[in-house]
Amino acid sequence: MKPLKKDKKSTSIHIFLLFIVISVLVWSGIKPDTYRDWALEVFPAVLGLVILLSTYKKFGFTTLAYVIIAILCILTFVGGHYTYAKVPLFNWIKEEFHLNRNHYDRFGHFLKGLLAIVIREIIIRKTELKKGFWVNTFVLSAVLAIAALYEIIEWLVSKIAHGGKAAKDFLGTQGDIWDTQWDMSLSFIGAILALLIFSKYHSRLITKLSRYPKDT
Repeated sequence: MKPLKKDKKSTSIHIFLLFIVISVLVWSGIKPDTYRDWALEVFPAVLGLVILLSTYKKFGFTTLAYVIIAILCILTFVGGHYTYAKVPLFNWIKEEFHLNRNHYDRFGHFLKGLLAIVIREIIIRKTELKKGFWVNTFVLSAVLAIAALYEIIEWLVSKIAHGGKAAKDFLGTQGDIWDTQWDMSLSFIGAILALLIFSKYHSRLITKLSRYPKDT
């Protein structure tokens, strides 16, 4: 299987995205709400970045996938800095529209549905599946599995920390007993919309760079 052909323009964009992501990571680590919560929040994203950097030459994603990854990393770093329940912009939205909670967490889980495009690219490039129903089925199943795994990890952290402040900030339920279900549902909805909006464009990128058949 041939790797993606990277031109100088694409590489420059990828370097720029990495610079932005690292800059936000450094900012997020400067006097966060609590360093324990910050570490819990940013660790998965940092681990993902390390993996992406170490495999970049062997398996480089399309620029669209890297833009999505950068957005999700920045989203995570901002949440880690303030905690998801205290992000200032969404506190303002909460007060302005008289909402019952800070919805940055909800917004974040919805955007995590964009991971569908990254997963889609892996499936198309590394398996015999190239288009249509089964690609979308496996993509949506993977997004749901990742969302559920994250909720399980949050629950385990809460149990290990015996429900302390850091655990409550990491969980970010804000008193909603259905928070877990909301988070997974929003990721699922986000993934469906991502596939509907970006699939054709994503397929053109893959076809252009790697000569894979166009998805329909």
